[in-house]
Amino acid sequence: MNPFGIFITIGLYYTFSEIYSRKRVFILNPVMLTILTIVLILHLFGIGYDYYNESARILTFLLGPAVVSLAIPLYRQREYIHRYSKQIFAGVTAGGLVAVVSAVLIITLLGGDDTVARSIAPKSITTAIAIGVSEKISGIPSLTAVLVIITGIMGNAAGVEVMNALKIRDRVARGLAMGVTAHGLGTARIILDDEVSGAVSGLGMALNGIFTSVILPFLAIVLF
Repeated sequence: MNPFGIFITIGLYYTFSEIYSRKRVFILNPVMLTILTIVLILHLFGIGYDYYNESARILTFLLGPAVVSLAIPLYRQREYIHRYSKQIFAGVTAGGLVAVVSAVLIITLLGGDDTVARSIAPKSITTAIAIGVSEKISGIPSLTAVLVIITGIMGNAAGVEVMNALKIRDRVARGLAMGVTAHGLGTARIILDDEVSGAVSGLGMALNGIFTSVILPFLAIVLF
């Protein structure tokens, strides 16, 4: 098996993580820098994405177990989550609606066409679900996939810093904010700071995926 993709991905992420641990500035976020550096390397050396993707297939495979492992903190914090279940469901509902409506309104105000607006509407749910929803509401699935990834990267890079700046300390609120808006990458970031927030974030990500996939086709009738 060609180890190129595994070596370069893990090597870059480790390097940038070490840098980020010394200077916690959002612009040095290891996920964002790793992605940008890999894109730059592939472009400069004329390496095709298919070649890189094939050589990093094991990392793609491990993404599934990594997502499933989010159930562990969820189980550990089940009593805490049960105590705030009403607030969590209310937060997912409000956050999911705001994520969709605000994205569509911003695109519309900036002069984007209807197709782009439909494509960006499901940006805050995980890629696999977002692509299906985008197809259902006549968006462009490939564009939706890119926007979902960008949303996750931005949430991972700056979400915690923004909440700290706004003095948002509540663990449930922090978890919901990351999971509902920045899905998996947001959850991966917040769980490093606090397991309770990470558990809430993972639950929020899952619930928002279900909520948005159900409500968006009907909401599209009003928005578009």
